[in-house]
Amino acid sequence: MGNVTNLNRFRKDKARADAKVQADENAVKFGRSKAEKTVAKIKSDKAARDLDGHKRS
Repeated sequence: MGNVTNLNRFRKDKARADAKVQADENAVKFGRSKAEKTVAKIKSDKAARDLDGHKRS
């Protein structure tokens, strides 16, 4: 006699694994870390300040 398999557990484990794979793909495709976002914001703000500082009155 074979082992008893809980089909609900199998289905949920497969769904979790599929969601994890999708999340990893999205993280690579779209994600930036909080540090990268902060650095980009700081650079953008500095560029705007520098540009405003060079405008003629």
